[in-house]
Amino acid sequence: MDTPDEKSTRPTLTAIADLHSPDHDAAEAGRPLTGKPWMYRSHRIGPIYIPAYASPPFQLGLVAIVCFMCPGMFNALAGLGGGGQFDATTANNANVALYSTFSVVGFFAGTFANRMGIKLTLSLGGIGYFIYIASFLSYNRNQNGGFPIFAGALLGVCAGLLWCAQGAIMMSYPPEASKGRYIAWFWMIFNFGAVLGSLIPLGQNMHSDAGGVNDGTYIGFMVLTFCGAALAWCLVDARQVQRADGSHVVLMKHPTWQSELLGLLETLKTDTWVVLLFPMFLASNWFYTYQFNDVNLARFNVRTRALNGVLYWLSQIVGAYIFGYALDIRQVRRSMRARAAWAVLFVITMAIWGGGYAWQRQYTRAETSAEDYVKMDWTGSGYIGPMFLYMFYGFYDAAWQTCVYWFMGALTNNGRKLANFAGFYKGIQSAGAAIMFRIDALGAPFMNEFASCWGLLAGSLLIALPLIIVKVRDTVPLEDDIKFSDETIEEVMPTLAHDDRESKVN
Repeated sequence: MDTPDEKSTRPTLTAIADLHSPDHDAAEAGRPLTGKPWMYRSHRIGPIYIPAYASPPFQLGLVAIVCFMCPGMFNALAGLGGGGQFDATTANNANVALYSTFSVVGFFAGTFANRMGIKLTLSLGGIGYFIYIASFLSYNRNQNGGFPIFAGALLGVCAGLLWCAQGAIMMSYPPEASKGRYIAWFWMIFNFGAVLGSLIPLGQNMHSDAGGVNDGTYIGFMVLTFCGAALAWCLVDARQVQRADGSHVVLMKHPTWQSELLGLLETLKTDTWVVLLFPMFLASNWFYTYQFNDVNLARFNVRTRALNGVLYWLSQIVGAYIFGYALDIRQVRRSMRARAAWAVLFVITMAIWGGGYAWQRQYTRAETSAEDYVKMDWTGSGYIGPMFLYMFYGFYDAAWQTCVYWFMGALTNNGRKLANFAGFYKGIQSAGAAIMFRIDALGAPFMNEFASCWGLLAGSLLIALPLIIVKVRDTVPLEDDIKFSDETIEEVMPTLAHDDRESKVN
């Protein structure tokens, strides 16, 4: 049979489904199932293979579409700079509130996900995005700055839950050797939401050189975020998921609030080396404020910012595809792939941000804040250079995020532990974003903010290197994965042989 690498690489359901075997429906295996029988039946419509509803690829697809509609629209709005407003002050204050609560809730969100279950956690998380965007529609009408700040704080709570559940699904559901591909496909679908979201203000402001977006932009985002929040209820719980080989996600059978709070501490005790990734976590959203507010908002008018947003998120799709698939190359041992990924990240950090330094030397905050400052339009001379720089910034973000998720997924396959890892990641990431939004709101020089981004990215890579060299193994034995669970090997081990296609993928 053909492998996914031999087929079209377009982001279609068929391509995602190729990560899961069509020849072994779980319902036909005679294994006791916790979901309804129809959840474990796959289907084929002509050349299109639709995996079983309770299979990892189908569930990943659902999560990706939820994030396409919720965080994807948030990213599209954030990418305009200042929440689509002419002045970034209100958006900065809202984002400080957002990432402050996000950092606290996110760090402990693994406890909530493990106790309440993935489905409920993700469902609750989608609500905040609708309210957040509604607050900017309200602000467009009445200039009430308190509503966006409240909505930002609420979204921080909701987003902490959503992203923890998403990270746990993306890292624990796939087979060990396919994690890079699953991360890539999620990141591509998710960022396609931001691409479409950026096309909304681009189309509505095509003939405008104003500084802020109109009401229709916010209303379009609200409709999509509401649909995404509702779709989250269509997920199955992690305990009902079954892989093509008959194996299950390693979880706690009877989690309690006490067991999961203690499990959070136990994760730090048994996997102390993960703290070496914390600086990478901190850096992963640190640069957003600089890129969105101090580059896109500061230098470009609204329609050009919208175009830049489309190109930025398209570049994320390209970056996720390249890095996700490269991280799963079977011909190279996983430990060597991890070291190679680190080296490539370091090189592109120096190259892309070196180009950013040359661009940042051309302007200051005082110059772009002047009342008579004319922002750049895509029809103006000199636009091509910064356009490509902004595209490389998007590519770099996807490369960084894909690698960080893959590094965490390479440390364990235990769903309970990975939920905690995802919580640590999003909590620390959000703390960095809150700090940076506050720095920007206080009017720090653009060059200072740029230097903090570049220095933190390069320094965090150096700190993470010992973990990548020492702790990333070629495989993690199942015996190690179940140590952090009350399940047995017999309850989670594979019970079906892989077919030829899946064996090649894995």
